[in-house]
Amino acid sequence: MKIEHIAIWVKDIDRVCEFYRKYFGGVVHPIYHNPTKQFTSRFITFDDGARLEVMHRPDICVERNVGTVEMFHVEHLGFTHLSFSVGSKEEVDHLTQQMSSEGVPVVGQPRTTGDGYYESVVLDPEGNRIEITV
Repeated sequence: MKIEHIAIWVKDIDRVCEFYRKYFGGVVHPIYHNPTKQFTSRFITFDDGARLEVMHRPDICVERNVGTVEMFHVEHLGFTHLSFSVGSKEEVDHLTQQMSSEGVPVVGQPRTTGDGYYESVVLDPEGNRIEITV
């Protein structure tokens, strides 16, 4: 058995797909649209076969802020992050620096965690947490 794919709801499919293509080498597949349900999605496939479904429906739009304070850093129940292994500490450092210099929010600088992972944490264009690990 394997996990076939993971799906996320987003506001801007193209922007999110471009992020995963640019930084993690995902192959973005053609858009699917069901006008009856006002549902749109695209799959992204990664080198190891993992797939991410990026979905949009106009009635599913939850703002993640309270007033003017962004709440991305607040932990919550449910799925909390995706993790991408990039192969080495040097690549974690390099990709994190590249993303930071291009305006991607870095919410956890590269470090070795208590459970032995070397990782950093960034936010995708819609505030989803992404761990970059060895």
